[in-house]
Amino acid sequence: MSLRLDFTVRLATFSLRVDATIDDGSTVAIIGANGAGKTTLLKTIAGLMPVDEGRIVLDDRVLDAATNDEYVAPEKRDIGVVFQDYLLFDHLSMLENVAFGPRARGVRAAEAREHARQMIASVGMADLLERRPRELSGGQRQRVALLRALAIRPRVLLLDEPLAAIDAAARPELRASLVERIADFDGTTLVVSHDPSDVAAMADRVIVLESGRVAWDGPVTDDGWQPR
Repeated sequence: MSLRLDFTVRLATFSLRVDATIDDGSTVAIIGANGAGKTTLLKTIAGLMPVDEGRIVLDDRVLDAATNDEYVAPEKRDIGVVFQDYLLFDHLSMLENVAFGPRARGVRAAEAREHARQMIASVGMADLLERRPRELSGGQRQRVALLRALAIRPRVLLLDEPLAAIDAAARPELRASLVERIADFDGTTLVVSHDPSDVAAMADRVIVLESGRVAWDGPVTDDGWQPR
């Protein structure tokens, strides 16, 4: 199974053209300068932006196709997303934030909360279940955002600069935790990052975007993706 990307998205002064196949179980880093199209790529895969040409296919299921107006809404895609600013619900506790996705997909409240409770306990934060996002540290918020994305048991996990808001001193520990979570995830992961250390630690493949086009695509072991 795979994620097939063959599409163009046009914005007012920018267009993104991507042609890539991402194998199941792989972790792909998306890098490039500001404005290269990295976040636009993730938003398009997530269903927050429709394609103008081409299509997106996950495991033989068409998620978006311009030719026949096929389109699967974001909440109906098997895709979990962690945005750079996490976008946690401030009025909900950590427990309710993690349980939100399953509940929105029809899982019974008690079952969703129990699943969320187990996930939170697995990262050593069981004593913080009732805290709201404003009462958590940056690292704790990052963990909650990741757990919320994984709670729906997605086929694809999209991470947009997941460590960007973390203090430099805390980054190594959180990077190691994130690497562990990705290793346990049996789906496909796409992670946007500006940090070569993050890329080297997390990814097995790198796609470099330049001005909305794929400038380089290859294994992380090939240093062709690294800036000279």
